[in-house]
Amino acid sequence: MATATLRDVAKFANVSEATVSRVLNNHASVNEVLRERVNHAIEILNYQPNRAARRLRSPSSSVIGLIISDIENPFFLSLIRGLEDAAYAQKMNVILCNSDEDLKKQARYLDVMTAERVAGLILVPSPGTKATTLRSLLQTGIPFTLLDRFVDGVDADVAKVDNIGGAYNAVKHAAELGYSRIGAVINSGNISTGVERYEGYVKALGNANIPLDSNIVKYGDFSVESAFKATQELISQPNPVEAIFAANNLMSLGVLRALRDVGKRVPEDVALIGFDDMPWLSEFSPPLTAVAQPSYELGQEAIHLLLRRIAQPSAPTRTVTLQTRLIIRQSCGVQLRRNKGS
Repeated sequence: MATATLRDVAKFANVSEATVSRVLNNHASVNEVLRERVNHAIEILNYQPNRAARRLRSPSSSVIGLIISDIENPFFLSLIRGLEDAAYAQKMNVILCNSDEDLKKQARYLDVMTAERVAGLILVPSPGTKATTLRSLLQTGIPFTLLDRFVDGVDADVAKVDNIGGAYNAVKHAAELGYSRIGAVINSGNISTGVERYEGYVKALGNANIPLDSNIVKYGDFSVESAFKATQELISQPNPVEAIFAANNLMSLGVLRALRDVGKRVPEDVALIGFDDMPWLSEFSPPLTAVAQPSYELGQEAIHLLLRRIAQPSAPTRTVTLQTRLIIRQSCGVQLRRNKGS
């Protein structure tokens, strides 16, 4: 017979895994009826708690959990380094998990972090994360901080960047160069970064007196493949765009691939400005204009917020918003526009 898991106990007792964890830790918040039900399930299933997990349940645990949404996205590399450096300086150890932007995988890792009773948790929420999920996490008593993204309806500490301002400055720059047909390849509205960057895009168009045309706003999922398909739709329209705002680094690559696939030159035929600056973007031909995020500092801020929460569990929540900056290179067509104006 397979060894029973915490999930099996929760299912048998018809309670949440967080409740099972609280019973195992003798948490006072569990009422006696539920406690008896869980203990009965443990006895029937012969559940044996993980010994390593029991060692980590001490309040003095030095282990912090980190769940990021896409380990293949280069944006997270610098962020993880900043976070790990800050944790190491405080003699804390970091366990890294990758949810792959998948809610089921994220749920599994949240269960693991709860069962292991990590000292704290930093989470980059996957698309579609519900407020109820994070409220359940709050009930476990594990301090946590949201990183890069937030979830409406959850009162939690958040470390993020000014997505609205970053997108606004990118599109504003395109408008100042004289482009009036500025399309967008952006994430759908199921994560906060996509919502905020779209808001910045709309705000910049409005301030430049450029009408919003929903036909030239195409949606994807922050991946190269989705941006490639979205750009194909964008450039197949009878009234072509003059410039494209891509909402993250992987989407910028998808846009470039789609444009080159049909022989369109950047920036001569279509200008491009992306969100997320990577070191290798300056080596592109042409070098890519992009919004730079302070990713290393963002990781450090997440650790600072979490350690504050661990030390002061009842302190008011905070949102730390770091500023972005626009790195102007050749893909936006700035040199072409200057030459035309001379």
